[in-house]
Amino acid sequence: MNALWREALGCDPATDTVTVYTDGACSGNPGPGGWGAVLCCADREAVLSGSTPVTTNNRMELEAVIQALRALPPGCRVELFTDSQYVHKGLTQWLPQWKRRNWRTSDGKPVKNQALWQALEAEALRQRINWHWVRGHHTCAGNIKADQLARNAIARLSTSPSPHTG
Repeated sequence: MNALWREALGCDPATDTVTVYTDGACSGNPGPGGWGAVLCCADREAVLSGSTPVTTNNRMELEAVIQALRALPPGCRVELFTDSQYVHKGLTQWLPQWKRRNWRTSDGKPVKNQALWQALEAEALRQRINWHWVRGHHTCAGNIKADQLARNAIARLSTSPSPHTG
């Protein structure tokens, strides 16, 4: 994915800051889901999106951030915007406690989406991130665009040919 960085954004990871907007969406919960990410550096922009036939909204919110960070080379300064309290609080507040409790919540239940949280933590540790929560689909143009990418990814699921089983 670092080719995306070089070709689309062309910024210097040592000196430039990348602004990232992410969002996930689900049609039903669980149901078909999509994620989107908008990566901006200076006056350039790159977009990423993907989908999963059966998933949850929280999984798509996590996947959007994982894929956006995975697309960047290590050591980038990142201003990351998400409209998901689950992602924002999960990484900035809850994660250390979950790890201390062997991936259990405060009431002793297993943490949902543990593998995605671990993947997100690994990607986040590669970067220098300032985390920001924004009100979803409100006035943040980057968040609105990431939401549209996620919804378009879901729409592509319903128009793609289904595999033949027989």
